[in-house]
Amino acid sequence: MSCVSSLQEQYLPAIYAQEEPHPPIRAPQQNSGVIGWLCRNLFPSWGQSLISVVVLSLLAWIGWYMVKFLLLDAVWSGENREACLPTNGQTVGACWAFVTDRLQYFIYGSYPLEQRWRVNLVFLIGVICIGHALWLEAPLKRVGLAGVFIIVPIGSFVLLSGWETVGLPTVPTSRWGGFLVTIVVATVGIVAALPVGILLALGRRSHLPVVRLLSVALIELPRGVPLVTVLFMANTMLPLFLPANLNPDKLLRALIGISFFAAAYLAEIVRGGLQAVPRGQYEAAAGLGFGYWRMMGLIILPQALKVAVPNIVSINIGLFKDTSLLLIVGIFDFLSTIETARTDPRWAAPTVSTTGYGFAALVYFLFCFGMSRYGAFTERRLARDHLRER
Repeated sequence: MSCVSSLQEQYLPAIYAQEEPHPPIRAPQQNSGVIGWLCRNLFPSWGQSLISVVVLSLLAWIGWYMVKFLLLDAVWSGENREACLPTNGQTVGACWAFVTDRLQYFIYGSYPLEQRWRVNLVFLIGVICIGHALWLEAPLKRVGLAGVFIIVPIGSFVLLSGWETVGLPTVPTSRWGGFLVTIVVATVGIVAALPVGILLALGRRSHLPVVRLLSVALIELPRGVPLVTVLFMANTMLPLFLPANLNPDKLLRALIGISFFAAAYLAEIVRGGLQAVPRGQYEAAAGLGFGYWRMMGLIILPQALKVAVPNIVSINIGLFKDTSLLLIVGIFDFLSTIETARTDPRWAAPTVSTTGYGFAALVYFLFCFGMSRYGAFTERRLARDHLRER
């Protein structure tokens, strides 16, 4: 019996009366289990079966070559390029010895070796606080949010920059680099952009002309130019608008530019969510005597943000990947350290560049996929809550 015919068969309803209920009939094997899933999703018809076979064959071919390059023919140990050079016609795959040798540089950049425990401590504090904030059913939720917005930024700044008073040597941001910079910029941008974007969205809907025009300008100007232009403006033009004795750090200028760039896009996403909230919600909140900020904080914004969750996650993923543009203004992020390390003559081998970029792709994929899955989980959770309320 083919999958197509088995899916088309249906049980006919009984047209006769019977005193005893009919015993349950097991579903045909083709409609249940693994075979049923394959029939319904991959082979429901002859045309779709052909497409499935072609696509699966292509994926198997690509997957085999990736496994062969990344694992089977890979070089896992070595001290220099000699370990990754082909000998006697032997095929050489990924040079993971290069990644192992330069892994510290990929993570910390030029941060002083004896002070890298401070970076590890920052990573640990960030994982604990952000993990607690992302745990939807975590106890002491307000304390966790306060930790993310207060303890983590201040503690990370003190640990990474240094404070001579408490015995921490000063480390200039010019020595920061690698994955440390990527995490700092992405985290600060994500955390700072959402509240600023919410304020800009509310300002654009304001009835005060000055507030509305200022919000429109702060939204449309960053959205009208590429992020590279914003970084150049923050790095070159921002000091010109400040007093001569005030010269912000290069990394701080990049953080300001990236945060406002992301906030401009988030403002439009939040504004779309606000427009999706029914007018009756505003009237109900006004009927209960809520003021503007109380109405927004308790009634309107929670509904608007629930609608905007997929787009907010997309902006955050894009922001994490856009940190690779920091090299343009002289800041060495994770991808920049790989780009620098692959040109080292000590590791001049044919597969070193491919291995470095493959390692970068794997790291970016893991973080972006994790954010995507968490966003999908949050969206499903909020949808269930909505159905349960109804």
